[in-house]
Amino acid sequence: MFFSSRFKRIFGLKYVFGFVLFFPVSVLAHPHSWIDMKTYIEGNQKELTGFNMIWSFDPMTTAYLFDGEDMSPNHRDKTLKKLALSVINNMLTTHYFTYFYDKGKPIRYEKVKSGVLTTKAGKATLTFRLNLAKPYKFNGHKLQLRIFDPTYYVDMSWKTGKDVILTDNLHSHCKTKLLEPHPTPSQVSYALSIPADADPDDTLGQLFTQTIELTCKP
Repeated sequence: MFFSSRFKRIFGLKYVFGFVLFFPVSVLAHPHSWIDMKTYIEGNQKELTGFNMIWSFDPMTTAYLFDGEDMSPNHRDKTLKKLALSVINNMLTTHYFTYFYDKGKPIRYEKVKSGVLTTKAGKATLTFRLNLAKPYKFNGHKLQLRIFDPTYYVDMSWKTGKDVILTDNLHSHCKTKLLEPHPTPSQVSYALSIPADADPDDTLGQLFTQTIELTCKP
């Protein structure tokens, strides 16, 4: 048995564990955890204001998340609130894994103060709002939105472009396009060769990361 601190380092939670002897080598290669995302892009008739994030964890990660926690009926709500706050607070130093750029210049956002954690059918879902530090005026540029763990320990992805949703008042001004990553065969082989307890490689995640191109015209 081995104990990995990667999930704890990423989300501020307890140690993730696995049974190496019972899993094939491919299971131990990066990534080790998966998050399916939906992202609502918010704004008004002139400006972008932020994002509403909905992140759904895979069943194994969900099991790690709640291992040892009191999920009895009398303590369930308190536990969910505690874990949500722990995850949100720990992601501050990694910019909530969210990178938003205009021609390479980062567009900044406010500190997240709260999140909501729910469970359904064995999967945990974290919802939180990421507001821009100030409204960003439409300028016709191709803005880039990327959400990823730099180490690629966690795979964070949109299943399709339909998982990136413009709020109603943005439809007449903005459009989005989902660009898939294209890592080389050698980069894929490298990711598959990294053991779970290896030192993190912060250059890996960006090679396997989707990009949303967001264009908003006045």
